[in-house]
Amino acid sequence: MPCPHLPEGFDATDPDLLQSRIPLPEFARLRQTAPVWWCPQPRGITGFDDEGYWAVTRHADVKYVSTHPELFSSTENTAIIRFNEHITRDQIEVQKLIMINMDPPEHTRVRQIVQRGFTPRAIRALQTALCERARAIVEEAKRNAAADGSFDFVSQVAVELPLQAIAELIGVPQEDRARIFDWSNKMIAYDDPEYAITEEIGAEAAMELIGYSMNLAAERKKCPAQDIVTQLVAAEGQGNLSSDEFGFFVLLLAVAGNETTRNAISHGMHAFLTHPEEWELFKRERPATAAEEIVRWATPVVSFQRTATQDTEIGGQKVRRGDRIGLFYSSANNDPEVFENPEVFDITRDPNPHLGFGGGGPHFCLGKSLAINEIELIFNALADELPDLGLVGEPRRLRAAWLNGIKELRVRVGS
Repeated sequence: MPCPHLPEGFDATDPDLLQSRIPLPEFARLRQTAPVWWCPQPRGITGFDDEGYWAVTRHADVKYVSTHPELFSSTENTAIIRFNEHITRDQIEVQKLIMINMDPPEHTRVRQIVQRGFTPRAIRALQTALCERARAIVEEAKRNAAADGSFDFVSQVAVELPLQAIAELIGVPQEDRARIFDWSNKMIAYDDPEYAITEEIGAEAAMELIGYSMNLAAERKKCPAQDIVTQLVAAEGQGNLSSDEFGFFVLLLAVAGNETTRNAISHGMHAFLTHPEEWELFKRERPATAAEEIVRWATPVVSFQRTATQDTEIGGQKVRRGDRIGLFYSSANNDPEVFENPEVFDITRDPNPHLGFGGGGPHFCLGKSLAINEIELIFNALADELPDLGLVGEPRRLRAAWLNGIKELRVRVGS
């Protein structure tokens, strides 16, 4: 039954809504009145043959669902809460080969292999290269600014370091990063008419990226090298990924490791420039807590989903086997039961138990340390090289069902 305090037809996965804003006022009402709320949907509009999902909005409940994979499956309907209405069930089924859409024990097996690439030692090995790249990215954006000093922060700064980090991590030649950027954009932009990307084009982009990655894996199996790809696909006696598993892993990196960090950086810059006292504090003190607050504030993934594997309860609300469950991280990260003054952007916030990297459990973000590192490096470079940035206009948001995306943010040097 619709919550009486919400607008008629409210649905937090509506791409038109998320293109305009994150519905924080509505999330606040849900947390107070119906924290586990049935959101009705026309059958088939999201690609699923059902009539809606349970919206989970409290921090504690999102964590509970996330940490009980035996009750709430990522595999049954995948973790993506809303597809285009024209997607077929076969196309959804294929996505179960991606790690984020697996359940234990298969998820455990694959994660134990791929986490070789995300050890503290592996991340430390990237530190010097990424620090140099961050500074070069900012310097190039400054050099290439228009005559009035303006440039698009998203395309000139935010997209570059996550792409270069992925390329560095898995040995993709840097000259191929534009192709990965293009493929990943097409995979997630089918809800935005500006890109004129259809579901079919997005699927083709995914297959091209998977094919590229499988070829890379095949080359390393024939000729091992001192890189992460070799560790993942050709490690003797340690278990390894098949070429197609590696392909789907790179596809996950292209979205989970690229799009999300890019949007965290974009939202972080906008937050700093609309909260100048925080920007001044960051430039002066560089607090170690800043990156975590940027992720909380941005929450690049608005929501993922699970599917109930049996009749159970969430926060006292009964749910049935087969019901889809929406985990709204954007709501959880603004829960006043957990965060004092969550509406305040505070780069000294500590502790900061946000769920921007997931709610814990088996799907907690494998690349968290790399993402935090990238955010710290790029904002340090910006504070050093472009300390006087100013906003030219409001960000242009991506039309998407589950991403908090920014596709353009015009800034100016010296404003």
